[in-house]
Amino acid sequence: MDVFLSGLLFYDIGFTGLEHAPTPGTEVWTKDIGYSPGGIANFAVALSRLGMRVSLAAAFGDDVAGEYCREQLTHAEDIDLSRSRTYPDWPTPVTVSLAYDGDRALVTHGRPPPQTPDELIGTPPPARAAVVHLGPEPQDWIRKAADAGTMVFADAGWEQAERHGEAILAQLSDCHAFLPNDVEAMAYTGKDSPYAALEVLSALVPLAVVTLGGDGAIAVDRTTGERAEVGGLDVPALDSTGAGDVFGAALVAATLSGRPLAERLRFANLAASLSVQRIGGAAAAPFLDDLEPLVQHEK
Repeated sequence: MDVFLSGLLFYDIGFTGLEHAPTPGTEVWTKDIGYSPGGIANFAVALSRLGMRVSLAAAFGDDVAGEYCREQLTHAEDIDLSRSRTYPDWPTPVTVSLAYDGDRALVTHGRPPPQTPDELIGTPPPARAAVVHLGPEPQDWIRKAADAGTMVFADAGWEQAERHGEAILAQLSDCHAFLPNDVEAMAYTGKDSPYAALEVLSALVPLAVVTLGGDGAIAVDRTTGERAEVGGLDVPALDSTGAGDVFGAALVAATLSGRPLAERLRFANLAASLSVQRIGGAAAAPFLDDLEPLVQHEK
């Protein structure tokens, strides 16, 4: 197995082509709509499309949304779900994305899964890399994976920084890489610039990467002594849902292939730039064949 992932899965519905944000008492028609598995599935699908052998541990509801996501991930995307589980009387989380003005707004419904990640996973399977979304509570399976030689790539939402920042940063001791965006990086480090935040984070993990939205990304790899920065790509953004996950997935794939740091960032940047030109999260993730001509052109 190349990559093992654990996290919360969503059923995503994406509306694109809105002329403006909806306002109370009005109806807004959209030009397009897309459906796909979301959440941690964005990362899993992107990895699979880049040629990685992928296994996902996630909770599915025993409902139409859960059945659809399972079908898509197993049959359309060739992702192993042997560590996942379907729960009766638990609804699959749902997110509706409204894309307009080059960004998007999200509306989500969901409840915590019936089991913790440790209860669901137990002993993690052997894998070259693992991807995890960190929360306030430590997850024992992450330490087990790291002890077994798996490179753990982690991210964490900015909304947890104020209350759980120290607890989340403490968990980085079991991680090979941390992949926050600029807002998250500054929130967790208390710094007022992404560059200063990167310096703090690079002391906590071997590989620290801070994404800068449309302005690219910066990174430090202590295992190789490399530093790198890549600028953003000027592309028309149709739907940015899941673009950060696509960037992260491409970075994981490029790291496993042994590429230099700057090349890894460029590859991830290209993948994310392709995804924002398509509709909807996982469905927008590019295939390796989509990227190879662009990579050759970059060289």
